[in-house]
Order: sequence, then C-alpha cells, then structure tokens
Amino acid sequence: MKYGFVKVCAATPEIKVADVEFNTKNIINAIMASAKCGSEITVFPELCVCGYTCGDLFNQKVLLDSVENALARICEATSGIDTLVFVGAPISSCGRLYNCAVAISGGKILGIVPKTHIPNYGEFYERRYFSPAPEESFYIDICGQQDILVDTHIIFSAANCAEFTVSAEICEDLWSPLSPSIVHAQAGANIIVNLSASDELAGKADFRKNLVKMQSAKLVCGYIYADAGEGESTTDMAFSGHNLICENGTCVAESRLFENGLLYGEIDVELISSERRRMASGYYSDEAQTYSHYSIVGFQAANSQADVLREISKTPFIPQGSEINERAELILTIQSKGLEKRLKHTNAKTAVIGISGGLDSALALLVTCRAFKAIGKPLNDIIAITMPAFGTTDKTKNNSLKLIEAVGATCKIIPVGESVLKHFEDIGHDPEDRNVTYENAQARMRTLVLMDIANDTNGLVIGTGDLSELALGWATYNGDHMSMYGVNASVPKTLVKHLIRYEAEKIGGEAGKVLTDILNTEISPELLPPEKDGSIAQKTEDLVGPYVLHDFFLYYSIRCAFAPDKIYYLAKKAFKGEFDDQTIKKWLKNFFKRFFAQQFKRSCVPDGVKVGSVCLSPRADWRMPSDATAKIWLEIIEKL
Repeated sequence: MKYGFVKVCAATPEIKVADVEFNTKNIINAIMASAKCGSEITVFPELCVCGYTCGDLFNQKVLLDSVENALARICEATSGIDTLVFVGAPISSCGRLYNCAVAISGGKILGIVPKTHIPNYGEFYERRYFSPAPEESFYIDICGQQDILVDTHIIFSAANCAEFTVSAEICEDLWSPLSPSIVHAQAGANIIVNLSASDELAGKADFRKNLVKMQSAKLVCGYIYADAGEGESTTDMAFSGHNLICENGTCVAESRLFENGLLYGEIDVELISSERRRMASGYYSDEAQTYSHYSIVGFQAANSQADVLREISKTPFIPQGSEINERAELILTIQSKGLEKRLKHTNAKTAVIGISGGLDSALALLVTCRAFKAIGKPLNDIIAITMPAFGTTDKTKNNSLKLIEAVGATCKIIPVGESVLKHFEDIGHDPEDRNVTYENAQARMRTLVLMDIANDTNGLVIGTGDLSELALGWATYNGDHMSMYGVNASVPKTLVKHLIRYEAEKIGGEAGKVLTDILNTEISPELLPPEKDGSIAQKTEDLVGPYVLHDFFLYYSIRCAFAPDKIYYLAKKAFKGEFDDQTIKKWLKNFFKRFFAQQFKRSCVPDGVKVGSVCLSPRADWRMPSDATAKIWLEIIEKL
C-alpha cells in the first residue's frame, strides 16, 4: 500500500461450465497477471471454479471433488504470492452444500465465507442446491489443510497495515434488506468484496452500479464487485461480467458489459478510516460485545508500491462532471438563503458591503443581490462602499464602481487615507514605516466605516472573506476578519473564482464584463502603494503561495485528514508539469505553519452558512485550540 491506497482487481476470466480444469487454469493465470500488476486483492465471481450455472451437477460428487482439487492447485500456484484472493466455490460439509467465497493468500486458505441469502425466485433456483450460511461457525479440513474456519463473520486483516481489513459477501447478500456487509463494516471491515453472478437484463446494469455505489457510501467502505461473465450457460440467462470498484459513494472503476477481463483500481483505506473516525458517534454501536463473534484472520499484504491509477483533481472544491453548472447554482442559492434568513430575523433595512474590486467582495455582492431579490427588497438598499486608501489602483477602483452600478446597488465612495493618517498621528506611527500596523490600520478603518454606516442605516455588514483566507489567516484581526454575516465563510478561493465565472456567463452584459475583468486581476489586499506604473504592488500569491495549492492542501488535510507526506505525494501527481517538487514542499510547509498559527482568528469568526464538506467555523465543524503546535506536521514535511 502506498499511502493507504490498496490496489485491487475484480477479475472475470473465461470459463466453461463444469470444466474445472479449464477454469482453474484461467483463474491462476488471472491471479498471476493481477499480482504482476501489483494487485493486493483479487476477487473472482461467484462459483467461478466450476461455473454458477451448473444446475443439478452441483449434486455430483465428481464435480465437488474436482473443485477441491482445483482449490489445492490454486493454493499451490499462489505459494509465495501475498495477494489476497477470493474465489467462488461450492463447499460440502455435514450433508449440506454451501455457496462460498474462499479466501487464499500465500498458498493457504485463510477462511471460507458461505452465502447468507440464497435466492429462490424468478430465474434463480439456488435453494435447490445450496443451504444458507448456518448461524454457528464451524471448521473443516480441506486441500490438506486442517481446521479452516467457515463463517460469515470473518475480517481478514493485513498484518502490515492496520486499515487494510476485508470481509466478504456473495451476490444476493448485497441485494437483501439486511446485507451481511452492514455488520461487516460496523465490525471494522474497510473493504467489502462481493463474488457475484448477476444475470444481465435491460436496465439492470444501472441499478446494480447505483446499488454498489450507495452501499459503499452508506457503509463508508471500499466495495469490489466481481461478476460472472461470458462462459456461463446461456440456456436461460446471459452474464455480462459487470465488474465495479467503488469507494465511499464514488465509482473508481467499471468494466464494459460482456467483456471478460481484469478491472483494476485502488481503494484508499486511510481515507475510509478517517471518515469512520469522524462519523464514529453515529456509525458504530456503543456495545463492544456486538461484534465479539467476529473472527480476525491475519494475512501478509502484498504492499504494492505502484503509483495510484486515479486522476487527482487540482481543484477538489470545484464541482466536476456534467452537473457543474447545477452545482454552482446550488452553492449560490445556499449562500443567499443563509443571508435571507439573517436579514429577515434582524429586520435589517440595508446590507452594507465593502467593494474592493477583488474576487471575494464581488461574490459577496452577487449573493447579496440574490438574497434581496428573493425577499423582495429593493437593490438600492444594498449600500456598496468603495474605500480607496494607499494601495488602491485605478483598475480595482473603477471595477468596483462599474460592478456596483451594473447590479443596481447604492454606491458610496469614502476614501479612508486621511482618516488612517490621522490615526497614525494619534498613535505615533510613522507613515513611512510600512509594517503590519501600516497595513492593518487601513483594513480596520474600513471595517469601522462599514459598521458605523450599518448602524446608521439599520443594516447588516456583509462579510466578504473566504475559506482559504480563514485557513491561512490572511485577514486583519478585527478588520476584514469581522462582519455581521459572512456569506463566503465556507467558499475557498478556487471556488470563488468558479462561481464568479458562472455568474459572469449567466448575467452577461456590463456586469458580466466587469466580473470577467475582476477574474483577470491579481489577487491583492492593496495595502501598500502601487508600483510607479500604477499596477498592483502587493500580490497575495507571491506572499502566501498559490491559492490553487493551498486549497488542495486544505481539502486533503481537513476533509480527508491526510498526513503531509501523503498530501505532498498527491500534489506532485496532480500538479506535475505546473509546480516542481520544491515549490510544492515550500508552500505545503507554509500552509501548515499558517494554519496552526492563525487559529485564534477562526475561533471568533462571524456566522456564515456552510456550503460544502469543509468548514472552519468553531461552532459547526472545526474545533482546535489556538495554541496547538504544528511541530509533528512540520517534521514530516522536513523529511520529504
């Protein structure tokens, strides 16, 4: 496992019904091929050793003896191979026949899991041959091995990775209301394998895929579904080999219908464990003895060091796929609905907002306009104030004025430079000393203006700061850090850009042009005087680092709770060709240093609605002491 990514394979080899020798040869070849590709789990279809569609041949001793010999050959062939293999086979004991998943690793049978729910409807007649799993476990001698556990309640646990835990269910078990995988997951299995023989019908593939995806989401697990394919009897049914690999509600890999072969993917067991710890209060039973009947069977994992197969998005906060615009609209609606409620509750007459000509204030203004329209308030009750000071450029000032006019808000221009200079005089600060006092005094003066105008007009000050700035502490304490309601509080910078781009295209006209120009403007607090040519001198991303990197770090450190070395590994893959390794390491270190050091600002942020899975509100999601140290995180980064 490389950083918790377990490489897995769902295998559907060609078979011939009742030709056990032919099937065994192809199963062994598939195991060897998957092991060569670094697979740490390889799962085969239900009853694949002999074929699912054997019918009354299951009652033939000749067939059952051949199956046991085949299992012995598979064990012999896999001696020295640490891949955890699950093959489907009929197992006879005490006058009963069970439809089983046989777990094999390192040349030995680790355990046997019988099918719990035996279908006996429609085209399925399994009860004619098979008994459901007994309530009590038992042991059998098989393939020259003694005391092999036969039980539905087995967790196969890798000795060299605590999070690599696997349990099995078989076909119909998944479709039943009380799937064994429910209890498997609650007992600690991070990966569920399903050996299946699901016949293909019109529309069934979509249902099957959704079922596997939702089971992996509901159970917070990885799910490997290996389906019977061509080679099974077509007397009454056709089998498509529809293999699926899912992880916590996401389909990682899917095979084409009616194409036998090997489907590869990986399951991030570190992510699954992290999610379960986060949700533990509602996920696990408080009764420890509930799972005391589970047997833990150890194995040595193959520990593949192959690179991950999946694509790593550079912008994990930005919606992907065909519904990208619908998701953007939903996020904007959530933001505006949050503000609507606060406006109604406070009976505010106005909304007061500082417009800088930058991204965050533009988005906050757009959201405020949506809220006002929704509750029938006139847009001229939005008091949009631009407050030029020492670092304001003509471009940002003009864009502020154009945007305010385009949306129909009331515009006020209140320069704060003279007020700040008077303040410097009062406190004895030299204006030529452009230190943090020089910068922060401007931000605090602007906040004073906004707050007093809000008081004077019975209004609310609308906060503009975003999630990325909260994470980095890139805000002036008791300056732009403060408002009466923060509409962008859980929207990171990369998503701010996406939402503005969406609104620009939707609105069009003069507003759309201004928003596009704002998108193309350097991100800056504009607290230092411009360059001689009038351009922005203070560029945020030169000082704290690229937001696209910081949002990547934020997502994987907070949403996924990954360690810095894993984040670094993923970032190198995602940003290959864009940022070199040293650049990524530099800003990763800066992210963790700032994130820990700036918690005191997050401990007292204003209210603001949550729009996604990451939020740093001390009331809703993120509780962290302001004096926590980043030492162990930074030590990991230093060793990269």
